[in-house]
Amino acid sequence: MLRNVAVVLLDGVNPFELGVVCEVFGTDRTDEGLPAYDFAVASAEGPVLRTEAGFAIRVDHGLERLESADLIAVPAGRGFDARSFPPALLDALRRGVERGARVASVCSGVFVLAAAGLLDGRRATVHWRHADELKRQYPHLTVEPDVLYVDEGPVITSAGTAAGIDACLHLVRKEHGSEVANRIARRMVVPPHRDGGQAQYIERPVPPAGGDTVSDVLVWLQEHLDEEVTVEQLAARALMSPRTFARRFQQETGTTPYRWVLGQRVLLAQRLLERTDDTVDAIAGRTGFGTAAALRHHFVRAVGTTPHAYRRTFRGPEAA
Repeated sequence: MLRNVAVVLLDGVNPFELGVVCEVFGTDRTDEGLPAYDFAVASAEGPVLRTEAGFAIRVDHGLERLESADLIAVPAGRGFDARSFPPALLDALRRGVERGARVASVCSGVFVLAAAGLLDGRRATVHWRHADELKRQYPHLTVEPDVLYVDEGPVITSAGTAAGIDACLHLVRKEHGSEVANRIARRMVVPPHRDGGQAQYIERPVPPAGGDTVSDVLVWLQEHLDEEVTVEQLAARALMSPRTFARRFQQETGTTPYRWVLGQRVLLAQRLLERTDDTVDAIAGRTGFGTAAALRHHFVRAVGTTPHAYRRTFRGPEAA
């Protein structure tokens, strides 16, 4: 169970990437019924560290704080792709994984995990600007430069900046369910879910004036996930040709209409499994999967467990 979180810093840490982890796991939201974490910031290089933004921060804990953490997060920092790291830090990360803790990186923090040997034989991601260098230095890992985050068991890596939010919320969702993750996202005023396989680079992150976007179609789709629709039908709703619509959809969401709808259907299934007593067959109908077998297939691929097991985890054995 994810209860104890430590974020470990090195000199030159990026304040935003540090802030991402602090906001998700270090903010007390128990007044809203959300889980609390035993959260701490630890230093691998002394009590006072410079940040990439030019100011210094004082840290009360050293590497000993990592020994009790269920999750150890490593944010990005200046020059992480071209420096060595304290052997004591690398040993602490390896010990963490050996005793069952998770480790996670935000952007160039991945170079620390790779230096510890935790990514050998695994898939990983990083900001696309660092992807080639990561491949060059660590040929024994598989770099996926186009995705937001990669979950490889106890090791989670994420791409630049805001992708760290997606990875942290993904961890919350795995531990506490979709509803909790969505409520934290609402507090942070960020999208509740972006799939890890979504493209890092969205060509048009800010829609142009004049309504020439697919945003209205996205709203309509979320309200009609139980219906079978084609790209041609969606394009007609957006007053675009199918080819233009598919291109605009990719530009504005970073993924295809099929993958987007599939992800939204799985998210809806998660919420229904958590909140309702509907049977899996009924949920399959409400989410557009049609049959329990189809729901189970896509649910297992996306979430890593079956609908029944998911319901037991988040509602107890009696609910399943």
